[in-house]
Amino acid sequence: MDRTALAKRVIPPHPVLSFLIVAGFVGFLYVVEAYDVATNSSLEGDGVRPRDFSQWDNLLWMPLIHSDWSHLTGNAVPLLLLGFLATSGGLKQFFQVTVVIWLTSALGVWVFGSAGSHIGASGLVFGFLAFLLVRGIFAKSWLQLLIAVGVFALYGAALWGVLPGQPGISWEGHLFGAIGGVLAAWGVARDNHRSSAPARFTA
Repeated sequence: MDRTALAKRVIPPHPVLSFLIVAGFVGFLYVVEAYDVATNSSLEGDGVRPRDFSQWDNLLWMPLIHSDWSHLTGNAVPLLLLGFLATSGGLKQFFQVTVVIWLTSALGVWVFGSAGSHIGASGLVFGFLAFLLVRGIFAKSWLQLLIAVGVFALYGAALWGVLPGQPGISWEGHLFGAIGGVLAAWGVARDNHRSSAPARFTA
């Protein structure tokens, strides 16, 4: 498929496969939570601990761990919808976007976060939300912008979560997840622009 046309898509090229992959990831989060419950919350201390050099590998685990079933369920529904929409540029792009959001959220928390173990997939949720909102602007796609408005209507209130609020809520993870989504949208737009530029030959 032409890269420019792919950039303006709102439905994934392979919707069933995209749904299965996103749903599979969400299902895996439930498996992790079941293990955490069965082992008396043994995983909850394995989140990101800001500026703790002995726990650097926890950057990889933060989105996988949740405090309880309600915490996970609150992230699972928007993660399914937003993750599915984020696959519209193809699965390769989706994995790249996810990595950018994942690492930006975790690293931002590690550098700037408050003390404690930061856990949960809400950084991914905020990242996908920001990605979808900004992508349509970069792609100059009216349909993507329309979808983004719909997404904002559903989850726009969640953007307040990037500000300091309730005690025990990692607003830093939300904020840097959203920043990661903007960075990912910018990177996708840059790659699409490069691929659509005419070739230049030298003598």
